[in-house]
Amino acid sequence: MASIVNQSKMENKIKHLEFIQNIVTRLNTNSFQIKGLAITIVAALLAVYASTKKLDFILIALLPTLIFWFLDAYYLQQERKFRGLYNDVAGVSESPKIIKEFEMRPDLYKKGKYRYFSVFVSKTIWTIYLPILAILSFVYYYLTSK
Repeated sequence: MASIVNQSKMENKIKHLEFIQNIVTRLNTNSFQIKGLAITIVAALLAVYASTKKLDFILIALLPTLIFWFLDAYYLQQERKFRGLYNDVAGVSESPKIIKEFEMRPDLYKKGKYRYFSVFVSKTIWTIYLPILAILSFVYYYLTSK
């Protein structure tokens, strides 16, 4: 009887981990698509600038870049929280939180690497958006100083 209960608990744990992993995968896909969309929109605005020679389009490209930076950081923050949840459910965290079966509690992860600011300035985020902003700013400055 105890063996059946343990087997059932293990199956539930595996299913719970699968649920969490599916969420992490979805969040990661969203983050990847946001990066692609940001680059596409900036390229489209630069193409419009090239055909019209209106510098406003370079400035306008800064806005979606910033918006996508904030949005991408949010998705990465959520992904990190669910990875923390995954590690706690799997029992591989150094100081795991107590999680009930099938409980989804990303709100328990708030400090350190789970903070929005630490995600916002993380290497995977700023290495995409900061260069775009820098290049757009440089091009605008260069073209206005001619």
